[in-house]
Amino acid sequence: MKLNSRDAAAYFRKPDPEATGLLIYGADAMRVATRRQEVIAALVGPAAEAEMRLTRISGTDLRKDAALLHDAIKAQGFFPGPRVAFVEEATDGTAKAIGPALADWAPGDAQIVVTAGALNARSALRKLFEGHKRAYAVGLYEDPPDRAEIEGILAEAGLAQVPSDVMAAITDLSRALDPGDFRQTLQKLGLYKIGDTTPVTVEELELCAPRSHEAELDDLLHIVAESRVGEIGPVLSRLYAQGTAPVGLCIGTTRHFRALHAAASDPGGPAAGIGRLRPPVYGPRRDRMARQAGKWGQKRLERVLSDLTDTDLRLRSSSHAPAQALMERALIRLAMMGRG
Repeated sequence: MKLNSRDAAAYFRKPDPEATGLLIYGADAMRVATRRQEVIAALVGPAAEAEMRLTRISGTDLRKDAALLHDAIKAQGFFPGPRVAFVEEATDGTAKAIGPALADWAPGDAQIVVTAGALNARSALRKLFEGHKRAYAVGLYEDPPDRAEIEGILAEAGLAQVPSDVMAAITDLSRALDPGDFRQTLQKLGLYKIGDTTPVTVEELELCAPRSHEAELDDLLHIVAESRVGEIGPVLSRLYAQGTAPVGLCIGTTRHFRALHAAASDPGGPAAGIGRLRPPVYGPRRDRMARQAGKWGQKRLERVLSDLTDTDLRLRSSSHAPAQALMERALIRLAMMGRG
């Protein structure tokens, strides 16, 4: 039986304990592993491996000895409770061994959980599970988690009070991080909030989120916009060490100041203008950019954009001027302009 993405999210949280088995497949190994861990924990609990109620079989070993899976589902352990026979890194080559185990499965046997990489529609392994009345197949793709899936992860992390602006920031984060890092970030946030009954804030989310190249760039843009000249050098050095190109840095700076210009030019004022930006800006960053737009004003921001256009042209020209130094001088000049 094939599960769609909506039904699959609910099934991972609460799998059918009477099912014969489950196939989870997809090109993203981390996404597949995360879902496999979730569903096995829901079926047999955290102590299953210590109590020998979880049997692990590699796809390579199963191809060599087709009886391994059949023996695993029929074996009775010393400890009572549900059991799982887990086959990892399966391929269509293991379908001949998994097929008889599915066919011979009976109530009381260990449930079969199989993980695999990307499988096409003609896959023998997929056909085994999709055509079985009591087994399920789930394909995991590159789509970001939906609202229900995010809410499920938040519930697991013990995060109940999540305002709408924080949920919007979490949704953005889910699209920027891989599934494992995203789940770990929310778990870290849950640990951070233990004993704290106040709603989650965007600042707390940012504290727990992994630092990225984009975050470093964002720091630099705020430093320049807030005229903190003495902080430009160290952050710029880190960005260059990470491989940031001066032209890319100029493009990012132009994008930031263009957003400030749009906000400063809004008839409703900078705060209203920031609220109309797309993609939207949330939380403390929104307030920070509104303050920056109000401080610079429309006329000065027009001069900034003109200066950045000249810098971009020089960076792309055949000039022999060192590009990194040229960009650093431009940033310092902009920061000093903001003091005037």
